[in-house]
Amino acid sequence: MTPDRGTWLVLAGVLLFGLTVGVSGTLATDRAGTPAEPGVGENTSHETLVGSQGGGTGWHQYGSVYLLNGSDVAWREASADSYFDVQRLEDGTVLAGFMDSGYEQCGEYESPCTHTGIRIIDPAAADGPTVVEEYSFPVRSQSNSEIHDAEPLPGGGYAMTDMDHERVIVVENGEVVWQWNASTLYDAPADPTRTDWLHVNDIDRVGEDRFLVSVRNANQLVIVERTDDGGSEVVEIINEDDDGEDASCRSNTQLRDTDGDDDVRCGDPSVLNHQHNPQWLGDGAVLVADSDNDRVVELHRTEDGSWEPVWVLDRAQGLDLRWPRDADRLPNGHTLVTDTLNKRIFEVDGNGTVVWSVETERIPYEADRVPRELTGGRSADLPRYEGDELVVHRSGGVPVLSTLVVGVRAVAPWAPVWFAETQIGLTLVSLALAIAGVVVSVRDGDRGDDEPGD
Repeated sequence: MTPDRGTWLVLAGVLLFGLTVGVSGTLATDRAGTPAEPGVGENTSHETLVGSQGGGTGWHQYGSVYLLNGSDVAWREASADSYFDVQRLEDGTVLAGFMDSGYEQCGEYESPCTHTGIRIIDPAAADGPTVVEEYSFPVRSQSNSEIHDAEPLPGGGYAMTDMDHERVIVVENGEVVWQWNASTLYDAPADPTRTDWLHVNDIDRVGEDRFLVSVRNANQLVIVERTDDGGSEVVEIINEDDDGEDASCRSNTQLRDTDGDDDVRCGDPSVLNHQHNPQWLGDGAVLVADSDNDRVVELHRTEDGSWEPVWVLDRAQGLDLRWPRDADRLPNGHTLVTDTLNKRIFEVDGNGTVVWSVETERIPYEADRVPRELTGGRSADLPRYEGDELVVHRSGGVPVLSTLVVGVRAVAPWAPVWFAETQIGLTLVSLALAIAGVVVSVRDGDRGDDEPGD
């Protein structure tokens, strides 16, 4: 019997999906975690500390802090839903930002609730890696309310970001002793705990009482100074608002014009676009994981006070970077990159050549080489990527499909890294053909039933 129209459509959908997976898998350069040359990825002469956000629904499951000895996991602590920025302290313990659910002390929120804050982990405890200290507080929601980063201070205490109230704070002996509220610079909603307004996600001490703060949703880095009178002052904004297009900052109910001047403070997305984990390289230079531009970029201050890219990395081991969230310049001039949605961590030299790479089981947030010896070295002291020619970043893909890629990587961490926008688009076409075929078959069957018999 000849197949009907519906059957042909279903077969076409199945064939298209099979070809999409087969051809893409065959042609893909799927090298995340594969040595770029013999011996790469097998080096056990260094250790790398990783904070893993985890993944799953809402991205807050299976979080952990772990230490890589070369490419092998030496230890892991996994008692929180998500971990974020991590660093080893001088006494060998590990400082980590975290978020976890199931707390009973909830303040104004219904119990059980979610807490966020910092933890101190002792990897050498008798019973294995153990949380030995915690500072945390309840938040309204698991989503976009976390403390992503904390920095130990020379005089004691910690500086940290607070995405729930969109501020940075200094905590000593469990008490907030100083804060900078982002509402002093940006148009604020009535209640920042009800929306992902600014997503202040990183803080680094860059001088005496000076902090480099990443304001992700504004595409900006802000240098804030803690003044002698206990107040605060913004002394510089990297990627200042140029009165250009604000769409990248206003999407998904992020920045909004609450003062009615028809403008928001939004940096140029071609310079920085929803960045993470900037590293200060010295006066006039900063290295940034430029996440929504799918690249790592080093910016230098120009004579007129603006900032421009001088070194860009958007591809490694034949694979485009996908939403990197950390980049550290190491003492040897190499750069350590956390390529989040490709689930890999790798190290490149100044020319962009991979010298070490490892695949992670789940979504990594940030990685630190142990011991933590960051450097002030600029790319001017290194060979440029691809000689002296600046790499021009390519388009980040189709927005809707790019968003679907994020969801696939979070919910299905086993999905291959080559299953990206093109593959998702063709899969949706395949699914549409199959559904259309089923509908046509049902309709044709109903029409046949309605026809009079012989």
